[in-house]
Amino acid sequence: MAENLTVLDSTSSKTDRYESLLPQLKALVTGESNVVANLANLMAALKQSMDFFWVGVYFVENDSLVLGPFQGPVACTRIGFGKGVCGSSWKEQKVLIVEDVDAFPGHIACSSLSKSEIVLPAFKNNKVWLVLDVDSEKLAAFDETDQKYLGEVIKIIESL
Repeated sequence: MAENLTVLDSTSSKTDRYESLLPQLKALVTGESNVVANLANLMAALKQSMDFFWVGVYFVENDSLVLGPFQGPVACTRIGFGKGVCGSSWKEQKVLIVEDVDAFPGHIACSSLSKSEIVLPAFKNNKVWLVLDVDSEKLAAFDETDQKYLGEVIKIIESL
């Protein structure tokens, strides 16, 4: 398990930062079997490397998403199936990119500072197991680049 993180500065492109980060994320979870510990480190590394406003996971538990490891301000503890961006991603079983959360019907404002969001579902046994939620304090902060590379993070999470 690697316990050091090399972070490219904010003048580097988003692609370069993700490409530098991905092998480090894989090394971070290598040799550790505890899912919560791995997710906690993954969220810390994402926050530190990409300077996200908020990044975390919500676990599927019965008819709700329940807050898991995260980095950022205090968050909503439970989100219902199909509710908000996270619950909608779970229900639709697909990635959602929201350029302006205030324009998203039924958006759950855990923080009024969050302006845009990307949510990616992770699967185990062909069912959504958790969602990765990333928020920005800037409008339209997420794009196909984020979807591509956070999709690689999802693959790491699904292998835990």
